[in-house]
Amino acid sequence: MFDKFGEFGSAEELNASAEGLKAEGDIESLKILAAENGLDEMDALDYADGVMPQLFTVTTAAIGKLVIEQNAIEAPELIGDWIDYIESEVMEDEEFAKAVRRKSKSLVGCLGAILKWSAEHMYMIDRAISSAAGSIKSPSGRVPNEVGFGAPGMATAKEIIRRYYI
Repeated sequence: MFDKFGEFGSAEELNASAEGLKAEGDIESLKILAAENGLDEMDALDYADGVMPQLFTVTTAAIGKLVIEQNAIEAPELIGDWIDYIESEVMEDEEFAKAVRRKSKSLVGCLGAILKWSAEHMYMIDRAISSAAGSIKSPSGRVPNEVGFGAPGMATAKEIIRRYYI
């Protein structure tokens, strides 16, 4: 994920590195730094040309980290919705964005916290509902139409996400 430059803990750290690369005239490394942190080549070139005063903002540093981390995992359906919520919170709350960028926090860790809650709060679906779904085998295969479910509602997921990052 962060192969050449390693993981940075803040937009300030990223910008200090970018400033050094720009001062050295090392545009290729500047492009790599941007790419490793979720920005595209044009952002690096705009920064190198002085169009942008800094390469990263608090928000772009956090979103970039999330993009890189998400590209490293499979995140279908509901998991993607959780990630969308994290991204929207980053866009709205600068303190949350700073928390997302910290080295001690990761998207996988956050999703793991939600999964842990899900496993601890699993409940059995009412038989009328599972019967209406048709033939469903339980994980053990012994009880037809016995279905457990534990994914949190959106309000609970948001609470778990904020608690993890902050």
